[in-house]
Amino acid sequence: MKPRELIAKAEIPGGGELSLFRRGDDFMIVLGGNELMNSRMSGSEEALARMTILRLGDRIAPHLLIGGYGMGFTLRAALAALPPGGRSTLSELVPGILDWARGPMAELAAGCLADPRVSLVERDVADVIEEATGDYDAILLDVDNGPDGLTRDANDRLYSRAGLAASRAALRPGGILAVWSAAPDAGFARRLGEAGFAVEEVRVRARSNGKGPWHVIWFAQRQ
Repeated sequence: MKPRELIAKAEIPGGGELSLFRRGDDFMIVLGGNELMNSRMSGSEEALARMTILRLGDRIAPHLLIGGYGMGFTLRAALAALPPGGRSTLSELVPGILDWARGPMAELAAGCLADPRVSLVERDVADVIEEATGDYDAILLDVDNGPDGLTRDANDRLYSRAGLAASRAALRPGGILAVWSAAPDAGFARRLGEAGFAVEEVRVRARSNGKGPWHVIWFAQRQ
């Protein structure tokens, strides 16, 4: 097996550092000893977008808020599945991740950041949510390994009772909060229900070919 090559590093606002590695044609984003993303495993991130849009049904010109660019899998899948007039606001906290998308991972990004249906906001998605009132048909969150705030402790506020109340307020009636996670979390699923959402928990494979580890997506519909 080829050794992985360190390509770049990016500071996480508030503390911490992400590393971008490449092995052959594959890319990996790593935090400390934890591999957060791998370009070979895109299936569950793509499902986050496709399955959310499917659940929105026949909404006209839906507006999505996507929290976290990562390697762009969710954004590209959303752009491919959006109905006419649909648009996405992408909120990304780490400027270096966007630099990577335009630089060493430009081929993987496939120009999605320049799509006219995309509005790019270089801010913490939690702040964007807290400032919104009924602005979005869906909020898609993949900013960490799940509701445990692995990347940065500040992410915990997204998954707290106050954070879920803010997400509910930012959604239009019947809107969907979709949250990606590497593993189940019964406590988080319970908090979603207590926050006034109808909750559906779906297990999906990590790879687009239906293989790899199981991940979890919660689809929480505002009641």
